[in-house]
Amino acid sequence: MDAGIFQNGILYINGKKIENVQDIEWDKHPRFEGVFTKNIFTGKDSSNCISAMMVKIEPDCEIGNHIHQGKAELHEIISGSGFGTVGGDKIEYKPGIISLIPADINHSVKAGAAGLMLLAKFTPALN
Repeated sequence: MDAGIFQNGILYINGKKIENVQDIEWDKHPRFEGVFTKNIFTGKDSSNCISAMMVKIEPDCEIGNHIHQGKAELHEIISGSGFGTVGGDKIEYKPGIISLIPADINHSVKAGAAGLMLLAKFTPALN
């Protein structure tokens, strides 16, 4: 799955420069099969104001219905396709789509046949 412009992206954070975002390790999601996350920056890096991670969902896999209590989430679709459900609204996910999930709202994401990659940002920080 193509990570688009982030494939060889550079991250600047707190005076540090990470030359290649691709070098940050993927972690298997603890609850959802076929879902992987890559922490770009955490609350520790931002005084707990914001965190960001890349999320890779394998073909036809999903992040099931869940809530982030007290945390808003922003999805920026990088590659692939699928659907996000926010509250009762179903949103087509494809590159260029940005979706805001307000705090305390049920939401889920299901990848299509090609899989899905997105950048998720949380405020206040998720981790």
